[in-house]
Amino acid sequence: MAGTFTTRTINISTGSTETMHDLTNACSAFLREAAHGRNGLLNVFTPHPTSGLAVIETGAGSDDDLLAALRGILPADDRWGDRHGSPGHGSGHVLPALVPPHATLPVVDGELELGTSQSVVLVNTARDSHERQVRLSFLS
Repeated sequence: MAGTFTTRTINISTGSTETMHDLTNACSAFLREAAHGRNGLLNVFTPHPTSGLAVIETGAGSDDDLLAALRGILPADDRWGDRHGSPGHGSGHVLPALVPPHATLPVVDGELELGTSQSVVLVNTARDSHERQVRLSFLS
């Protein structure tokens, strides 16, 4: 069987605070429709200059720890050269250098192959951008 490529864009409402949005269920639902039990790769991409994607444990405090670490590394103050948007918005434009806007993950027998307690999350530190898009692409 020849390789296939299937893609879909999903919209995420992030609200007006820094946040991590768990995409794991959306990724799994997409793979149920696109992978049909095949092996391949899932690429997850967000085309926003102030968002990134991470594979991290959620619900046990690691998600809050990541946001706290990013606040420490990238404080939302007036030190940044990029000054458009709300005060401190320039720090968000540095985020994708630390939390990249993409992740490529293995798919085995049509299912996302993550480690124990791992989740795929959208990390968004921009407070003045409330909607994000994420593109899911499956290649087999």
